[in-house]
Amino acid sequence: MPAASVLAGALLAVGAQGAAAEGYGPRLEGFDYPHPVRLHAFVSQGHEVEMAYMDVAPTGPALDRTVVLLHGKNFCAATFESAIAALAKAGYRVIAPDQIGFCKSSKPAGYQYGFHQLAANTHDLLASLGVERAAVLGHSMGGMLAVRYALAYPQATERLVLVNPIGLEDWQAKGVPYATIDQLLEAERKTSFDSVKAYQLKFYYSGVWRSDYDRWVAMAAGMYAGPGRETVQLASARTSDMIFTQPVVHEFPRLTVPTTLLIGQKDRTAPGANRAAPEIAKTLGDYPALGRAAAAAIPGATLVAFPDLGHSPQVEAPAEFEAALLKALGS
Repeated sequence: MPAASVLAGALLAVGAQGAAAEGYGPRLEGFDYPHPVRLHAFVSQGHEVEMAYMDVAPTGPALDRTVVLLHGKNFCAATFESAIAALAKAGYRVIAPDQIGFCKSSKPAGYQYGFHQLAANTHDLLASLGVERAAVLGHSMGGMLAVRYALAYPQATERLVLVNPIGLEDWQAKGVPYATIDQLLEAERKTSFDSVKAYQLKFYYSGVWRSDYDRWVAMAAGMYAGPGRETVQLASARTSDMIFTQPVVHEFPRLTVPTTLLIGQKDRTAPGANRAAPEIAKTLGDYPALGRAAAAAIPGATLVAFPDLGHSPQVEAPAEFEAALLKALGS
């Protein structure tokens, strides 16, 4: 690699860590998204909230089709930057929201987080934008939400694409102990750039790190280092409880929309594995097996395996991922 490229990568990593150390606002103020961020204001559970989203028009010949991108727990809509560009170039309208409780959206005190609620919020957002039917892609936690959305609104879901979704197994049923929100909150208070990077290095990227990943670590960790960190920590603890207590895996056979699973085979993500007994923990997050089981359980599902990729194929290998995504959408 040329010396200039090595230096540029090093400066990017230093810059990302510096930003995370300084911190972003509780709604990710200070972190730039690749497209203008709009706000959908509505009342939910008695709270006046704002759902941030990007609405990107096609840059290639328009297909009159919309793709909705649902982010994971440790991610934001901005993480889909490269995929948004590829989809728009292919002629799609792309809508990428930040869910309530995450990133640039509101984090109301006392909000009861649930996948049914987030699905309803997303459906209301799309209705406000005149979108009656869309392809829905969910990554990581967004995969659990995408399944819930497709179950609740099958007529509004053209097709489903699940990218290394968590929730392909029921951790509680497998013996992972429950953690109270207070216990989860205590863990959230220890979040830092280094802890986020260590977790992603171990579970997402099979121990291999690239400097361009630092930007996304800084995005996730920066809200924990800035003003309003208590609001961010509490929202994150409550959404962790949602993930653990609201499995969707048992309902896979009820899905009625065309579904494609895009699964990086080196992924080992397993929320709560650190609380499980060693003999249980070592069985969790086996994405090759989990992907096959999910494809068998979902009627007519297609499984696309990425042998050399981990939890975030859209970040790790954008070109390979985007080619598979466009094929899954029928482009």
